[in-house]
Amino acid sequence: MMGPAAGAARILCTPGSYAGLPRWGLLPPIYLAAPRLAGAPARHYRTVFAVREAMPLPRIPLLTDRLLLRPYEAADADAFFALLQHNRPRLHASFPDRLRTVPTATAAPGALAAFAADWESGRFYVLGIWLRATGAYLGDICLMPQSDAQSEIGYYLAQEAEGYGYAREALAAVCSFGFGPVSSRRLLIRCFADNARGQAVALAAGFHLEKPAPRRSWFRNADAVGRIYRFVQEKPMSESH
Repeated sequence: MMGPAAGAARILCTPGSYAGLPRWGLLPPIYLAAPRLAGAPARHYRTVFAVREAMPLPRIPLLTDRLLLRPYEAADADAFFALLQHNRPRLHASFPDRLRTVPTATAAPGALAAFAADWESGRFYVLGIWLRATGAYLGDICLMPQSDAQSEIGYYLAQEAEGYGYAREALAAVCSFGFGPVSSRRLLIRCFADNARGQAVALAAGFHLEKPAPRRSWFRNADAVGRIYRFVQEKPMSESH
């Protein structure tokens, strides 16, 4: 009798009880009609599945013509905090959680350690952005896997780094990362309605504005919803197999 492969675990299910198991990582059943529980009727035969334990993605840098995108290291803490601190007012609306997490320089090393743990677990992929020619730290870009093979991308640049096409270059690299190693089928970017620069970056990278879902007439919180635009990009069919 064949057991689960290395890096996998067994789950025992009675018929009909495995519909809620995650779709990803589920290997073919080891037994389709495994030995039944002692004294149980035939309909209680068990099915044994092997569930693959996802291996962490390697922490490999992403290179573009001008940029180096890589996971943060402990030595990056000072530059990471300095950029946040200098751009705090302009980042407050879009990245409040990041700013709350790193209120002082002493909090920066812990934040970078949390990013590393999130990378290992596959919950969140955060990369710093550096200019290859000078080694200057320019900003941050992240990808967060969500449900149904969708991942959301967020990024920010230092104010002095805007206007040079760095955001478009970094976004193109992370889209390839999302559709490739992360195996996303759909990517999402959310922008405030008045963020014309961010919307232009998304459109240039191949995203399109998602049509808002219809809202009930009794729904009155239109201002909060209407201020956010959602831009999406689907994985090309030629790359889906």
